[in-house]
Amino acid sequence: MLEYIFPANIRDNVGLECCKSNLEIITAIVNINLLIFLFGLIVGRGFHGAVIPGCPETFQSSGQNSRDRRESSQDHHQKVRQVREGDVVALPSGVADWFYNNGDSPLVLVQLLDTSNAANQLDQDFRKFFLAGNPQQELQSQRSSYQSGQHEGESRRHKQERYRNIFGGFDERLLAEAFNVDTKLARRMKNENDNRGIIVRVQHELQVVSPQQSREEEEREREHQRRPGGRGNGLEETFCNARLKHNINNPERADVFNPHAGRLTTVNSLNLPILRYLQLSAQRGVLYPNALMSPNWNINAHSICYITRGSGRIQIVGDNGQAVFDGQVREGQVITAPQNFAAVKKAGSQGLEWVSFKTNDNAQISQLAGRISVIRAIPEDVLANAFQISREDARRLKNNREEVSVFSSSQQSQFGRD
Repeated sequence: MLEYIFPANIRDNVGLECCKSNLEIITAIVNINLLIFLFGLIVGRGFHGAVIPGCPETFQSSGQNSRDRRESSQDHHQKVRQVREGDVVALPSGVADWFYNNGDSPLVLVQLLDTSNAANQLDQDFRKFFLAGNPQQELQSQRSSYQSGQHEGESRRHKQERYRNIFGGFDERLLAEAFNVDTKLARRMKNENDNRGIIVRVQHELQVVSPQQSREEEEREREHQRRPGGRGNGLEETFCNARLKHNINNPERADVFNPHAGRLTTVNSLNLPILRYLQLSAQRGVLYPNALMSPNWNINAHSICYITRGSGRIQIVGDNGQAVFDGQVREGQVITAPQNFAAVKKAGSQGLEWVSFKTNDNAQISQLAGRISVIRAIPEDVLANAFQISREDARRLKNNREEVSVFSSSQQSQFGRD
């Protein structure tokens, strides 16, 4: 169990944190499914944003529109939900989320943590991967309580770890290229000199789009929730006649294609149903010379990557914001990215090709940069307060990359350019 209270003191070693209204919990992802119950000490209320990979940014602010989103004053982000005391929020593993208290009294969040759930393919520790902020004290306190039963040497090792957000483990030049920004802004994303912790005070009032729901809409939503779920059509495959192969090398079958960067092709239980029984899937990746795959994490699977051709650089960042791997890879090598560990791939001068085997029949990834990324789906004001940057810089982080998944080599951020 974890309890968050949105009074500005922190009680160590009991997972209890306190703050007043107009505060925001930094965006983060976790390695388990969560049920979150909200209640106020008086009447608590606020906003909740959950960034679900692949969902469109359907909320749009008023402002001057432009074909180039970098020049537009409009903000686009995924749905922001109004929450109040008594709400129960379900959060799937690997989905980035944030809370904001805009009420006049503290808002309390109590979380049920189920580390033994099948969604968690890591160890039995609760892990939180922060996208922003500098969660040093909070995570050390939480880890000390969760790992009280560990061996003394292992516990000492955890105490000596330095915890940062996941961008803190990436090379700032790779970040600059991924987001197509200068290295100065990429450096700010690491929040290395930010001592605010995981709950931050918002400058002024958070500006997000969140329309009021009418009574008619509430009634329709309740009616929809009462309907029974979908059922199978009775024509499911059997093992005797199941299709056992699917080609992912044909460029015509690519799920993502960028003529300047490369392509991605996935086989899972949707196009090869027998994988549902095997609980496995695979992805074929091709990056052209000097191209980049968007920094991302696997939501519900581990990824075992075998390099089939070429060479390049791979970085993998763990939940403490440290790079657990940063090195050159070449044909014939294998690298594993555990569930929720963020990774980025950059091709060398000869390109980079690989196949990733994933431990889920419908493995999903969530991207950190690009047109369908977590950052793109978060309101500008949330980013500005989380990274302590201007709204203009937040807009650049969101909109400077229009590509999806595979990126062409950036012209603006050629390694080390400020």
